[in-house]
Order: sequence, then structure tokens, then C-alpha cells
Amino acid sequence: MYAPILEIDTRKITENAQKLHRFCAERGVELAFVTKGFSARPEVIRAAIAGGITSFADSRMKNIVSAKKAIPGLKYLLIRIPAMTEAEEVVRWADWSLQSQIETIQAVSEAALRQGKVHPIILMVDVGDLREGVFGREQLDEIAPQIKACPGVELVGLGTNVGCYGSVLPSVENTRILVELRDYLNQTYGFRITTLSGGSTCTLKLLEEGILPDGVNQLRVGEAVLYGEDTTGSRFLAGYHHDAFTFYAQVVELRRKPSVPIGEHGRDGKGDTPEYPDRGVRLRAICAAGKQDVAWAALTPILPGAEMIGASSDHLIVDVEDCGGQVAVGEWMAFRCGYMAVLDATTSAYVDIVIR
Repeated sequence: MYAPILEIDTRKITENAQKLHRFCAERGVELAFVTKGFSARPEVIRAAIAGGITSFADSRMKNIVSAKKAIPGLKYLLIRIPAMTEAEEVVRWADWSLQSQIETIQAVSEAALRQGKVHPIILMVDVGDLREGVFGREQLDEIAPQIKACPGVELVGLGTNVGCYGSVLPSVENTRILVELRDYLNQTYGFRITTLSGGSTCTLKLLEEGILPDGVNQLRVGEAVLYGEDTTGSRFLAGYHHDAFTFYAQVVELRRKPSVPIGEHGRDGKGDTPEYPDRGVRLRAICAAGKQDVAWAALTPILPGAEMIGASSDHLIVDVEDCGGQVAVGEWMAFRCGYMAVLDATTSAYVDIVIR
């Protein structure tokens, strides 16, 4: 076997899920476990179920369909605003969905009527991160009566997202907007909005500090359960496993080389113009995996002294000068994975998945 390997420890995921599920439930917050980061593999979903999680979320309809076929009865929220052409599939497979565009909501309503259903939706509100969602009271007043006129959907919630595009951190102020708009919509338009989906792993800090606004009762969380990490908040969560995923790649070259490429510099294979600090001649290991397999910047070598240098499409380059001669050609290097590393590895056709 020479392909890179992603090893998944489901026991650690179960223990993380159990800890976080209990923490959220005790504070009246539903935990919707986001499964896109591992391509909704059933073994990982079952590990989360063993930890008490009962609600799931994904951005890809393909993942939702495959997960529900593998594990009948799952409750799934679609968390990427869908395309109009997905309307039939969204109604058929998703138990509810995030929405922001009236044309798509109308298409979902029509699909629901054809299928004899009423599809619950959560309207996304942009509180400053500038990705999806209605922005400001004027846009809200424009879309609200149009949603009211769609008999195939029911507006059951409001949601927001921060930290993914604009790197905006969740705060009491921007999260409280959901509470204010819920009250406004219920009173002005007669909606019965009960779910306020207040964000993702990064919003957990507000819950931990006891300052999450009352009424925010759902969080869409993947990273905290999978890695015990909050990347947006630059922190690891205390008491959680941080190593449920390990990436392995075989060393195929081991040589001492200068740390700065020699010759006129253009752009790299990605079109970027990276900088190369001059650290002198260093021992470098090349591993048989690359950007086509994994997000290299989200890998951390487990061997003390090893340091990620970079990657091309097919090779990982690791500085092993300070590893005390513990690296040899033919051996496997192990790496702790961050979120993007697993996201890439589980969607690559070239990575073998081992689940324990």
C-alpha cells in the first residue's frame, strides 16, 4: 500500500460528541452536527449518535441522500442555500433547509406542493460577515410577505453565519439581532418562528461564557465534535480530543537541500508567489501526498521537530532537520489533521480511509 491514509478514531468522536451534546442540552441549545467535513461517512455519524446527537446538517445534497440511505431516520438540515434546480431534491430528502433568496423559496414551495408536503425553512440573516442572508430591515420587509405567500413552505427559524467569509467573530450584539428580528417578524407578519440558529463552533464561546442571547437555541457544529478545535477563535477546546483524525504519507525522498529555491522566481503551481525564508541547508523529507489529496496547511507533523514547509499537487515537503535522524525513506509520517485537511482527504479519490 502506498496511497496516503486517513485514520479515523470513532471512539474519540463519540466522546467529544457526548461531552458537547450534554453541554449544549443543559443550556437549552440543540446541537446540529455538521457532517460535510468528513463527507457524511456513516461510521462517523454513528459515532456521533452514540454520543447522543440526534440532529445533523450538511451543505451537500449528495451527502444527505447517502447518509439517509445508510442510516434511515436521520433528521437533516441543509446548510448551504440551495440552487433553484435542487428544489425537488431538497424537499424530498432534507427535513428543513437554510434559505435566503425568494426565487428559490418559491421553487421549494412549488416542489413541496407537488410532493404533498410543507417544507420548513430557516431564513438566513447577514449580520456583517457578508456571505449569505438578507441584509438589513428593508430587505427583510421585502422578502417576508413573499414568504408568507408561499403555501409549500413554513418559516420556522432565522439563522446567521459568521467567521466563514468575512472572519467576523460572533458577539452578543450580532447574535441578538436574530432575537430582535424573530420578535419583529412574529408580531408584524404573524409568523411562528421558534428556531434561532446562531452560528457554528465559534459561537460556542458565547455559550461557554453564559452570554449567548436568550432565544438562540440551535448551533450548527462540526469542528468542535471532530477536532475539539475552534479555528476562527484560534483555540482548542479544553477536555476534548484533538486527534481523532490522523493523516499518514510515505516518505519517498530524504535529502539535504537549501531552504531557498535557486533561480528566477515566478509563480508556483497554484498561481501564488510564496516567500521562502533562508534557513540554510536543511534535511527535507518528501512524502507521497499533495494538494490533490489534502490541505497541507491544515496538517501538523506529529514527530517532534518536524515542520511543514509546503506542498505541490503530488508532494508534501517536511523539514526534518531537528528530528534526530528518526526519519527514513519508506517510513510513514503521521500528521494531526485540522478541518480542511479532513475535508479534502475524505473527498479525494487517492486517499485510503481507515476507520477504527
